Amino acid sequence: MSPVSKKGIAILGSTGSIGRQALEVVKAHCDHFEIEVLSAQDNAPLLIRQAIDFQPNAVVIGNHNHYQNVKDALKQYPIKVFAGKQALNEVTSFGGIHIVLTAMVGVAGLEPTIAAIEAGKQIALANKETLVVAGSLVTKLAREKGVNIYPVDSEHSAIFQCLAGEFHNPIEKVYLTASGGPFRGKKHDFLATVKKEEALKHPNWNMGCKITIDSATLMNKGLEVIEAKWLFGLKPEQIKVIVHPQSIIHSIVQFTDGSMKAQMGLPDMKLPILYALTYPQRLLTDFPRFDFADFSQLSFEAPDIVSFPNLKLAYDAIEKGGNMPCILNAANEIAVAAFLKDKVGFLEMSDIIAQCMQKISFINEPNLQDFINTDIETRKLANSLIVKRQNNYTLLNNSNPEIF
Repeated sequence: MSPVSKKGIAILGSTGSIGRQALEVVKAHCDHFEIEVLSAQDNAPLLIRQAIDFQPNAVVIGNHNHYQNVKDALKQYPIKVFAGKQALNEVTSFGGIHIVLTAMVGVAGLEPTIAAIEAGKQIALANKETLVVAGSLVTKLAREKGVNIYPVDSEHSAIFQCLAGEFHNPIEKVYLTASGGPFRGKKHDFLATVKKEEALKHPNWNMGCKITIDSATLMNKGLEVIEAKWLFGLKPEQIKVIVHPQSIIHSIVQFTDGSMKAQMGLPDMKLPILYALTYPQRLLTDFPRFDFADFSQLSFEAPDIVSFPNLKLAYDAIEKGGNMPCILNAANEIAVAAFLKDKVGFLEMSDIIAQCMQKISFINEPNLQDFINTDIETRKLANSLIVKRQNNYTLLNNSNPEIF
């Protein structure tokens, strides 16, 4: 491929797990891709190293406090340096960008993704919260702008790959596979005492802290159910979750004639990243290959929604619709952050999410501002619930047992 036909890539969230792996993919296929934009929120040192290595047209550091450091470090290079949320939204419209990989964590990825779609850029979506929070709005806008959204999540990429050549055939059902995380098979009493260090030990995947905790609670799979609805135009009852501990089959599509297709491979996020960036082509890689001889069996089981209620909460949210998935997502982000700071227990995360879903005002047909307001309101409530729990815990432990 000649340099003229290289595909220009913007990576929003380049210092995170997906962003770093995407840059590995780009480096391995530098004759096909070139980096136009890189962004990070706080990790200025890594962003600087990435910028020097890949020489993008521009970088954006989300936190204004790091702007001068980044600018000074890159002053000898022909790289534009910007800071802040608005700059991130604006750089997605740069002319050299063909596809925007949204790899930011959480709801922060929503507005830049919308800006990229508005600019007519193709989207490689690793930020599932974009569709969880505002799926109706985002997919409608993508249709209006003629923009394709290519899934990067391994499960949704698997469905997308299974549908190649089948887009005209109706889907009866899809199965999203889940590893079960580090606590598969564990019950309430065990989960009540687990610590973040245990929850961060995923058996199969190497991911960032937030998504790893989501995997441990099965919330990650719940968010993927909501994302699948919008990506593939499915009803909630068409989306099933099955636990597959080996993480070899990434998802399954069942068609109306009963036939099923599965996409298989070793757990490696670089493959779905590459597929999203190159579709409909497949490039030669040196990724490790799956060998049936290495796996004596592949097993499957139903998820335990009693011990792991987050999955049911996600189905409840998708059934309700409106701004309810936005409430679910915002409450979960706050709860996970609190768990990672040892402020709440593992099971308390689900309690906080459920309370927010009960107390935040429901909006049946929200617009973008409604989603933004819902997100802010839910975060405030979730934080207040966490503070209240901490205060109650302190009072209980400081009580004089002699007064009872």
